[in-house]
Amino acid sequence: MRGVIPAGSGVPLHRHGDAEVFLVLSGAQQVLVQEESLQWRDAQAGDYVRIPGDVLHAHCNVTDEPAVDLIITTARLGRFFKEIGRPVTDSLKPPTPEEVAHFVEVSAKYGYVLGTRRRTPRSGSRCLRWTPRA
Repeated sequence: MRGVIPAGSGVPLHRHGDAEVFLVLSGAQQVLVQEESLQWRDAQAGDYVRIPGDVLHAHCNVTDEPAVDLIITTARLGRFFKEIGRPVTDSLKPPTPEEVAHFVEVSAKYGYVLGTRRRTPRSGSRCLRWTPRA
């Protein structure tokens, strides 16, 4: 699949049973992966990121341009993305309450577990939305 992450946004902390592989095609991201602890790692165009199943992870676009990934995963997770995805357009707005409710419902159906902001480490992150303001 082709995934586009709009400038300054990302995918919050979560886990699911399906492994994922990301090949960063363009842009720069930070990826939060669980190693000994949750750690932010930089990923640039050309980098390969593998996330095993059931491992907490998140990622964000740290540039002012869309980031594009080639995502390799199971057909099951592909169906999940298809059910919750929205087209990326210049006029993309935050999700409505109805869209959030749909996301939560579909997440439960596919075993997609959302993390919390409290569990998301801010140290080492350049993700502007997720870091405390001075």
